[in-house]
Amino acid sequence: MRQLQFQQLHEASWSALEEILDGLESAHGAAKPSPESIRRLPSLYRDACQHLALAQSRCYSAGLIEKLRYLVTRAHHQLYKREFRLGKRMLEFMVSDFPATLHSHYRLFWLAFLLFFGPGILLGTACYFSPEMIYTVVDDSTVAQMEYMYNPDAEHRRGREEGMEDASRISMFGFYVYNNTGIGFRTFAGGILAGVGTLFFLVFNGLVIGGIAGYLTQTGYGEPFWGFVIGHGAFELIAIVISGMAGLLLGKAIIAPGNCKRIVALKRNARQAVILISGAAGMFFIAALIEAFWSPLVLPAGIKFSIGAFLWLLVLSYLFFTGRKRNEA
Repeated sequence: MRQLQFQQLHEASWSALEEILDGLESAHGAAKPSPESIRRLPSLYRDACQHLALAQSRCYSAGLIEKLRYLVTRAHHQLYKREFRLGKRMLEFMVSDFPATLHSHYRLFWLAFLLFFGPGILLGTACYFSPEMIYTVVDDSTVAQMEYMYNPDAEHRRGREEGMEDASRISMFGFYVYNNTGIGFRTFAGGILAGVGTLFFLVFNGLVIGGIAGYLTQTGYGEPFWGFVIGHGAFELIAIVISGMAGLLLGKAIIAPGNCKRIVALKRNARQAVILISGAAGMFFIAALIEAFWSPLVLPAGIKFSIGAFLWLLVLSYLFFTGRKRNEA
């Protein structure tokens, strides 16, 4: 193909790419390209790379090759610059926005913490001294399943690590993400019912988890149970509390909107709640990774408990000390 035909065939694509780049590089907002145009940037960039390679291989004029090289360089810079901004924004969210929002509503955090862990500790203690109390929150089949899972003498416990292939670990990871985020979202969404739904899910989940923990500890299955849950529990349980905190923030806007209308208070608190539930979602994701790939490993109890204690310390230190300066400012 001759150079003139090549240029006529692809000139429209180059012009579209140049127009998008001019808009992205402009210092004035009026020239910014539309979101639809920005979505075309990667495909136009790939086409320009291919056209540059063809122009070089066919020995087209130096002017055309230089024009295409300049376009490719500009597009490459914009694509990687945007990726860097995304990574930087995520880092800012983790070290600033999320913990700072949590600090600004710390009373709701402790309220959600007490609503979740308080009933759990009470029923867990009751089940430890009176095992039959477990049947007030779960049925016979659930109790039997828990006993089967954490019985240290069961065959599946002895061969658990060897029998789990990579595919099954990935499958369990997907299940844990779905299950845990589902619990968190229901707890959060319940806040729209004036906080009543959030109160229910916090207390109910606390009772179930605490009751099972107390029952299994009393029956002699405490070591395998605590060894399994202590690692991912730091992220998962605190994420449930934060989901409840976000739900209570919605409920607060409905019950006590202050000097503004309820819809205005709800919109204001919803922005803060979205930050909290987004951070909780990240914690659920980390919890699922640990639960699928670390928690099932058959290791000495001392190692499991030491790593678990470290993870709890890490999570609590992150939540209590990160973002404090911004909140105080």
